[in-house]
Amino acid sequence: MPWHTMAFHAIVQSVVPSAARTLAEFAAGLRFDAIPTLDRTRARQCVIDTVGVCLLGGRLPWGAMVADYARHYGGGGTSRMIGMAHTVAAPLAALANGVFAHAFELDSLRKPGAGVHPGAALVPAALALGEETHCSGERLLTAIVAGCEVMFRIGMASKHSSERLGFHAPGLTGPFGAAVTAAHVLGLDSARMTHALGIAGSLCGGVLAFAKAGNGAMVKRLHLGRAAEAGVLAARLAERGFEGPDTILEGGFGFLETYCAESDPALLTAGLGERFETATLCIKRYPCHVTAHTPLVAIESLRREHGFVGDEVAAVVVRASGKVVSHHADTNPSDTMAAQYSAKPSDLAWIVDSSAYAKLLGLTEFLTMEKAGALATAQTGQIGFADGAPVIVSSEMALSDGANGKVNFTTPANNTKGTALCVYRPGWFVGYRRKIAVSVDYLPYYDSYQLTATVRLALINFDTDVAAALYNI
Repeated sequence: MPWHTMAFHAIVQSVVPSAARTLAEFAAGLRFDAIPTLDRTRARQCVIDTVGVCLLGGRLPWGAMVADYARHYGGGGTSRMIGMAHTVAAPLAALANGVFAHAFELDSLRKPGAGVHPGAALVPAALALGEETHCSGERLLTAIVAGCEVMFRIGMASKHSSERLGFHAPGLTGPFGAAVTAAHVLGLDSARMTHALGIAGSLCGGVLAFAKAGNGAMVKRLHLGRAAEAGVLAARLAERGFEGPDTILEGGFGFLETYCAESDPALLTAGLGERFETATLCIKRYPCHVTAHTPLVAIESLRREHGFVGDEVAAVVVRASGKVVSHHADTNPSDTMAAQYSAKPSDLAWIVDSSAYAKLLGLTEFLTMEKAGALATAQTGQIGFADGAPVIVSSEMALSDGANGKVNFTTPANNTKGTALCVYRPGWFVGYRRKIAVSVDYLPYYDSYQLTATVRLALINFDTDVAAALYNI
């Protein structure tokens, strides 16, 4: 790199602080009197709600397992596991209380959603270190607000896109917020809090494999416990001089670049100190994922209005976002925890013609295979995902009804909804194999030939009773 380019780069770095530095300067300098009344109220409500939820969570089997682990390895500490007589080391108290808070899908979040759980990530870290350091109530609440202001902005900057790639967003945003909350309780200056954020970025974790596996949903509870524990670890290490990168959020290989399908770095610091975000914190009404709350409220309202009972309901149809379809639509959950997370996209597929595919390419919700990352599969004919279901291109879509071996769903002349069909794959009737196409391609990189045999199946009938409606591209 030429010397003048290096000099210019150094000047830019010194003039424009990183997002982590800006956030840390705000959070470290935040004082209780500067927090708007509504945001103080939300912080208090968050603490009260979280303690109540933890009292339940600690009694559940998965909560008891983590509590036993914390007692085994952290006995003799100063911090309590909520609802229990034992005190343990602060990091393990944060772990246990974070699991308790998330144990029954009742912990608080943000509205609109941003992939954050303030109650389960921030409050356990604050209480664990608050007991250890004997901090005041004002400092505790201020630390929670500081954590919310940082964590909520990180969540917004991620555009809640991490879960498209298979990550559990609160397990990613939580360590950052918990690190800020813990650092504020400890009274760290902005420089050390910046390092705490940099360290937290290497402690992010949590994947959504449980949503597809049909088992193991208990692990979801651990994601928030680990987030709270990570915050304590990051702050205590930073206090001792341990360092982390200050460009952890918006920089190369940082959080937004590594964990997000799309992002807006400007939102990391937008309105910081002028518009408080803690006021957007909300308390859950039902013990299930928030995406199921709207249909639950709607059903309850209809029930009150019309007086029907469960046996009188023939079917429930929910129109929802693509994320609900792809992440929260397990119609046959294996246990309570999986059911709480769901409202089965694996049985769906979009069949589109080339024109509809061209239109899909212009939609931000459409993931082409090269962008799908961990979601990508080798399914024959699949070229992407829309609303969480695979998209398959077929040149047969517009051919006449009843043509032998063609998709038989409606007469094209009457098809006013576009040339995209959402189908329920188990409902297809496969007629017969029409032909096998064989091709040979030379692969220069491997200095070898690839033989490809393509089997063409004729979909000569279609069960409309189990199919979704035509979709208007």
